[in-house]
Amino acid sequence: MNPKKVDKMATSVLYIISGIIVVILASLLLYILVRGLPHISWHFLTSPSKAYEAGGGIGIQLFNSIFLLVITMIISFPLSLGAGIYLSEYANQKSWVTNLVRTSIEILSSLPSVVVGLFGFLIFVVQFGYGFSIISGALALTVFNLPLMTRNVEESLKAVHHTQREGGLALGLSRWETVLHVIVPEALPGIVTGVVLSSGRIFGEAAALIYTAGQSAPALDWSNWNPMSVSSPISIFRQAETLAVHIWKVNGEGTVPDGAAVSAGASAVLIIFVLLFNFGARFIGKKIHSKLTAS
Repeated sequence: MNPKKVDKMATSVLYIISGIIVVILASLLLYILVRGLPHISWHFLTSPSKAYEAGGGIGIQLFNSIFLLVITMIISFPLSLGAGIYLSEYANQKSWVTNLVRTSIEILSSLPSVVVGLFGFLIFVVQFGYGFSIISGALALTVFNLPLMTRNVEESLKAVHHTQREGGLALGLSRWETVLHVIVPEALPGIVTGVVLSSGRIFGEAAALIYTAGQSAPALDWSNWNPMSVSSPISIFRQAETLAVHIWKVNGEGTVPDGAAVSAGASAVLIIFVLLFNFGARFIGKKIHSKLTAS
């Protein structure tokens, strides 16, 4: 057969497969948004949920999701940044220790989230005595998210051309100063993109939080800013049902009269936030890259 015809046929098959994937994804997103958007209102976004009566919202769950995301990133970002810098700039690439670390990262990144949740329950909830709380959920999500963020930081640093390192050393900078003032700023667009995408993954996580952050959303006293009080919105030692867990709970328990509407609206809000994270990652990455490169 003519090689050109074979190439056209293979290209057409790939286009068809890509089109099918896009159609499936678009159909799923449209289905969720069309069902959920009519139920979204300011009252729905700010009012607390109700267990046995209609008219509840997702205010506390939405706040819990955002607050848990912030705590998780505060814990996981410095760890992943340090690990990525070590693996990219300092580790002996031929050492068995480095290979062991990389293998461990690969294994952790492939673990199902429910396994991470059970691990978090046994270690953080039971052994450490944190109970069902935001800190337990954040630590479990750190275990869940750390491998991917570490790999993202490492790959972003490796993408920086070796002449940047040589230039920093030639100017008399130490190795650490070169990494801090030359390599990391150059890799910043990729790092930020990875962080934002990881945030979207954390925001939509449910399985790991069912066993760690809890399945209840107690009322919060917005005038209480004592971080040790369980009724304070900034306390990390209180239970915190997130938006994804709330969707699972509403569909699973069936105690909410308008559960279908609440679930549809909450799902649409969750999808919108995840889409914002994904598009925001591209936008922020391009902005930082154009600013640093003056292009």
